[in-house]
Amino acid sequence: MKKLIVDKNNSGKKLNKFLFNNIPNLTSNLFYKTLRKKDIKINGKRTTKVVDVFEGDVIEVYITDKLLENKFDIDVFFEDENILIINKPYNLEVTGQNSLTTFVHQKYANFSSFKPMPCHRLDRNTTGLILFAKNQISLDILLNKFKNHEIEKHYLALVYGIPPENHKRCEAYLFKDNKKSIVYISSFFKKGYQKIITTYDVLEKRDNNTSLLDVEIETGKTHQIRAHLAHLGFPIVGDREIWDK
Repeated sequence: MKKLIVDKNNSGKKLNKFLFNNIPNLTSNLFYKTLRKKDIKINGKRTTKVVDVFEGDVIEVYITDKLLENKFDIDVFFEDENILIINKPYNLEVTGQNSLTTFVHQKYANFSSFKPMPCHRLDRNTTGLILFAKNQISLDILLNKFKNHEIEKHYLALVYGIPPENHKRCEAYLFKDNKKSIVYISSFFKKGYQKIITTYDVLEKRDNNTSLLDVEIETGKTHQIRAHLAHLGFPIVGDREIWDK
């Protein structure tokens, strides 16, 4: 059981945000499961709702320490005194609560006063290498290089269909509807749309009408690769629709 008292700085926050910030390794799934079981008390009363908490409130959370153990094993691809490259698995955010960065900070807590910081991002459901800087000088240099496109990022995408050209640089326009969580792609400029540039090389053409592509993006917009490839007629195998043509 975890017993916490809300301080002044956390007064007015939502219950879940307060607990995420104060209980290491507490996931959303575990929080809501605990909430449904009525295993969270506020000032001695059980709650099943995500309510606001205030200074002086006593929060009791009935979760065993075993459920909060860090079971994530960081897959280090390369490391030296300045950088750390990690192979990010599927279904894990790079930043945020209980993210790859959270686990990196836990592992390197005693490394130095500087916590390793990610220099770029990948979507939750995308696997791949993430570059972390282990000191401020490295972070500044790498962020600047990413900004100036001095570092190449390649993505492997297995798609439905066989592109007629083995190499192609494609331009389109993307609009993100935050309310509907949908992105729209247009071949022509429209008001509110931003230009996107996606380049692909065909690595393999398979007998089951799929292709393996090496993809590069000159612009980094939300769901750009997934949406742009679908717009071109080559949706990623196993992907769900989050866009509209």
